[in-house]
This record gives sequence, C-alpha cells and structure tokens, in this order.
Amino acid sequence: MARRVRTTTRVQVASDRGVFMISVAAELAEMHPQTLRMYESRGLIEPQRSPKGTRLYSQKDVDRLRRIQEMTAELGMNLAGVERVFELERQLETMSRKVAVLEKRAAELTAEVERLEAVRRELRAEIVPYVGGGELVRRADLPRPAPRGETRAS
Repeated sequence: MARRVRTTTRVQVASDRGVFMISVAAELAEMHPQTLRMYESRGLIEPQRSPKGTRLYSQKDVDRLRRIQEMTAELGMNLAGVERVFELERQLETMSRKVAVLEKRAAELTAEVERLEAVRRELRAEIVPYVGGGELVRRADLPRPAPRGETRAS
C-alpha cells in the first residue's frame, strides 16, 4: 500500500496587501472589532476595501494596531497622543527623504566644483600674458622672478 505524503504549501503575501477581515485582524491584534472601527473613524488605520466594501486589513495594519495598543495600554497615551506620534513619524520620514535628496545633490555639486576648479587651474596655466612691445609670450616661457633680496643678471 502506497503511503501518502502530506506537503505544506507556504504562500508569501505582501505585508501591505489587505487579506484579513475585521474579525481576524481584531483577533490578531487582540482587540475588539469595534475598536478597529473606532480607530478607522479617527484616521489611525485605513484598511483596504474589497469590491463589495468589506474591510480588509494587511499585516502592516495589524502591526500598527498592535503599536496603538502598546502606546495606549502600556505607555498610557490617549488616542490624541497616538495620532501625534504617527504624525511626527510621518514628518520625520518625509524630512529624512528630503535630507537624503539634498545630501546627494550636495555631493554632486561638490564634485562639479572640484571639476571646475581643475579646469580653472588648467586654463590658468595656459593663459598668455601681454608683454610690452606687443609680443605674446606663454607664461611658461616668461623668466621667473628672482627670490626676494636677489637681483637677476641680464
């Protein structure tokens, strides 16, 4: 008799894809479904909706619900405080992205300044000074001035 082998299939789901109905999300976050509805009405959580309007919570939503629970139950924050924390985190993330863009631009500008300085040095070495009498002489061909205190014999 052939033995049947049971295989397990694991499915990877993006953490921001809404897959949990409200009852499952509430159980995972260890809170009452009505609490999820209240958090949604306050704008603390924004579940996705199915084509028929059913709330669908993602793993990120469940993690956020757990954070809200932690801030209120363990840290003693009220929901206004939780809202403020989330707003400040959003602002920090936005500013961090802006700083990264500015740092990249500063590095590009620094490299451009260095490149232009090198070009300036090259051009300066090639400048042809005017010498009385109308002759054009390359700077490299000009006699070097004598060190201080010495005179050069002609």
